[in-house]
Amino acid sequence: MADRIFVEGIKFHGFHGLTRMEREVGVRLAVDVTVELDLERSGRHDDVAATVDYRRLHRVIVDLGRNSSHKLLESFAVAVLDALFVEFAEVERITVRVRKETPVLDGIVDSVGVELSRTGPRSPQ
Repeated sequence: MADRIFVEGIKFHGFHGLTRMEREVGVRLAVDVTVELDLERSGRHDDVAATVDYRRLHRVIVDLGRNSSHKLLESFAVAVLDALFVEFAEVERITVRVRKETPVLDGIVDSVGVELSRTGPRSPQ
């Protein structure tokens, strides 16, 4: 599938990380998400009901990021993928990129992160 909707730079304060400080004080995270699905109908009919509303993508990610806690970014990314596939059954593939913008490391680092891509359970493999 070549059609994609993306939302980049979703930022929020969350409680994800291995250290006690990260899980108690929190860190700033940024998430980029790309969903793949057929956009022909929405493109032809100018109908939001025929597509994935990026406001809903944003809301699912921010709610999950603020209201859950994971030790690993990998675990948080999988939770995002799972939640998005539940919310948007019509999506064929999702790529999520999670960056911790305030990593607890010695020295200066802009960010650390993970990127995961998965095909939906109902999509042809």
